[in-house]
Amino acid sequence: MDVSTTSEPGEATEADTVAVGVFDGEEPLPQAPPELGGLLASGEARRSFKALALTHAAGKRWLVVGLGRRSDFTAERARVAAAVASERTRELSTRTLCWQAPADGGPEVAAALVQGTVLAAYRFERYKSAEPDGADPGEAPLKGPERLIVSAPGDVQAPVAQAALIAEAVNRARDLQNRPGNDLTPTALAEHAKALAAEIENLSVEVEGRAGIGSRGMGAFAAVAQGSEQEPALITLRYQGPGAVGPTLGFVGKAVTFDSGGISLKPGAKMAEMKFDMSGGAAVIEAVAAIARLQLPVSLLAVVGATENLPSGRSVKPGDIVTAANGRTIEVNNTDAEGRLVLADCLCHAVSEGAERIVDLATLTGAVIVALGSTYAGLMGNDEELAAQIVGAGQRTGEIVWRLPLHEEYEELVKGKYGDLDNAPEARKAGTIVGAAFLSKFVGDTPWAHLDIAGSAWDLGRAYAPEGASGYGVRLLVELAKSYGS
Repeated sequence: MDVSTTSEPGEATEADTVAVGVFDGEEPLPQAPPELGGLLASGEARRSFKALALTHAAGKRWLVVGLGRRSDFTAERARVAAAVASERTRELSTRTLCWQAPADGGPEVAAALVQGTVLAAYRFERYKSAEPDGADPGEAPLKGPERLIVSAPGDVQAPVAQAALIAEAVNRARDLQNRPGNDLTPTALAEHAKALAAEIENLSVEVEGRAGIGSRGMGAFAAVAQGSEQEPALITLRYQGPGAVGPTLGFVGKAVTFDSGGISLKPGAKMAEMKFDMSGGAAVIEAVAAIARLQLPVSLLAVVGATENLPSGRSVKPGDIVTAANGRTIEVNNTDAEGRLVLADCLCHAVSEGAERIVDLATLTGAVIVALGSTYAGLMGNDEELAAQIVGAGQRTGEIVWRLPLHEEYEELVKGKYGDLDNAPEARKAGTIVGAAFLSKFVGDTPWAHLDIAGSAWDLGRAYAPEGASGYGVRLLVELAKSYGS
């Protein structure tokens, strides 16, 4: 989508549709046509949040969008309002949409309107057949706006451009997530990372396969990968921003491109959704690409562990003991708790490569969905300052997180009977926290945070990402990097 800004009012732009937000107890902007006031006076248009009404004036369509009470209005509400409006413009076959930004909204609201519009316009049609010649146009899928103009009184060009770039990165992560396991193999994901590194300045990538993973002593990662004929990929991305300041950030992503559960086979129902088990890796790769495109002044190392988890004659078995890169032995008592095995070695790799602040993202446990639903991702970590930075980044982006405790008593639950650690303790207690307690054994003293995004990675249920892949984590990680680079 082409995104631009203007200081002209909506009616003076080339847009065929103008969206105007209205707060409770307030009238539309003075420059808006009188027809909008009439629509509100008649009750056809309402000021309640997400209410929509349409009229025509000055040769354009005018979409009145209810914003609710001004005191409740946030950037996240702006995203949602923009998404609701975007869906209506699709029905109207809008080609150019102008959003008349609310007065006194500031650059954050202008940026949020862009993100809500671009994210809501996303469609995944990679495998859809092209419409045959002569098909009834009425049966063709509706297309959304091709252009978005943000009309605002101040200079919002920079934040709007940044918002568009980040939203497109989210949509590219969604593309990766939505691809099925027979298409997006670990090798295909690695090739995608290579293509980004070839395209973007100051970004480099190294990819190692089964042999390299083994030579690094990554016995936990290798154990997960050994059941599949597909080559696994250890993807290491590096970005050195101009004038980089602050600590070296480390982003680590789980990218199990299909998770059958291995020998501990998952139930068949909804197993197809396990193509989404690479969502953490997708978010990390596209966040790093966005950070590099923005040329943020940070030093960044990203590690993504990509593999399938399948049952075969070579698969790791329940009861097997493997050795991670830091020398710790792990009893693999459930092969469906494979994500923490992959992450264990990837975290060791990030530490050994010099990461000074580490954040990992993973669709790790179903327990986090029980605890937090899809509203929050679960946050656990060993460093107060890093946790606070992540919470703040989540609040600013709408990718909110809820911190769960990491008490020392949880460490008792992950102790092994025959090895150092147990990847799946029999006591079904605090499943999400136990996963983090396990991972904490592979970061040493390095400040680290774990984000369990199993409830947020797909079917998020928000207006700008209702179904399918959400790209959760891209906006949060970019915002986190901005906070360290400022």
